[in-house]
Amino acid sequence: MSLAHDARVAVRPTAAAQRPAQAWPEINNPAAWIVAAILLIMPLIANGFFLIEIFATTLILGTIALSLMFLAGYGGMVSLMQLTIAGFAAYMVAVFGTSDNANISLGWPWWLAVPMAIALATAFGTLGGALAVRTEGIYTIMITLAIGAAFYYFTNQNWAIFNGHTGINNVATPHFWGVNWRADIPFYYIVLAVAALCYLAVEYISRAPFGLALQGVRDNPRRMAALGFNVNAHRVAAYAFASFVAALAGVLQVWNYRQISPGSVSVGACIDVLIIAVVGGITRPIGPFIGALIFVLLRTFALDFLVKLGLDGNRFRLLIGLGFLAIVFWSSDGVIGLWQRWRQSQRSNANRSGGGRGHG
Repeated sequence: MSLAHDARVAVRPTAAAQRPAQAWPEINNPAAWIVAAILLIMPLIANGFFLIEIFATTLILGTIALSLMFLAGYGGMVSLMQLTIAGFAAYMVAVFGTSDNANISLGWPWWLAVPMAIALATAFGTLGGALAVRTEGIYTIMITLAIGAAFYYFTNQNWAIFNGHTGINNVATPHFWGVNWRADIPFYYIVLAVAALCYLAVEYISRAPFGLALQGVRDNPRRMAALGFNVNAHRVAAYAFASFVAALAGVLQVWNYRQISPGSVSVGACIDVLIIAVVGGITRPIGPFIGALIFVLLRTFALDFLVKLGLDGNRFRLLIGLGFLAIVFWSSDGVIGLWQRWRQSQRSNANRSGGGRGHG
């Protein structure tokens, strides 16, 4: 029972695999090229606030939500500990690197601290995944949420490693080749590159033999096991990959804010990642980034909007909740689903009008 089983066998039992495989559908999509071009020239058209607080933050949150989308969309496993994994990586960067708290931080250079943080966070997420794969459905959600809650309370109460509720401040960011890579433009391009690589990796894996087998495990685990696949091994491997993606985003997150505290890994923040993934669409890798953009825009500007309406600005999360309910009510696949339904209706209308003219 190996992970590298014949992908052709995995294709037969799965409904998702009945669709013809496409290598890179975005290559022939003009909209994808337009979005890529806009993202590349964004520093020329956006000031520092929009570049970092809106677009860089969107890409970081989108990458964390992308790891959740990979597990839920391709593996059928809804994990609420992806932000916890990112936060664990962020804490490890602060612990192994340099910060204001010399009693905790070990002072390693960033090129040693970052790989160590990513490796430990990936191992942490893989271990959590090994526990979660023994459950199904709501129990998977609960056990991953329990891991996230336990980590939050542990960081909030532990002072020797995590500095308690104060957190670790002024975490050092990389300087090399004479460049401050936390400056707005260099940091934006680092975030963009990491998000793009993670997006492409998810797209590739979803069409690779492992990804096809994982989708088979999602659709019919019993039949996949009967065909000789190790179901739990595939699921744990999926958690390992998703943990690596979340860890990368966690490193960017601590560089972005230069600090990490228990509030960054709270239970509410873990649920926010689920909201981001669901709002954007949990069946395609672009969905989490769309959901992250909507979430960041609402979080940033909803407060001012409510104040202008004469309402309590502290209720900005009410708008986020209402938007979430509206999107889920109209589409089970988030914004992506709404867009696809609109395109299908437009095509149907065009076909009907075209057919009418031809009949006449």
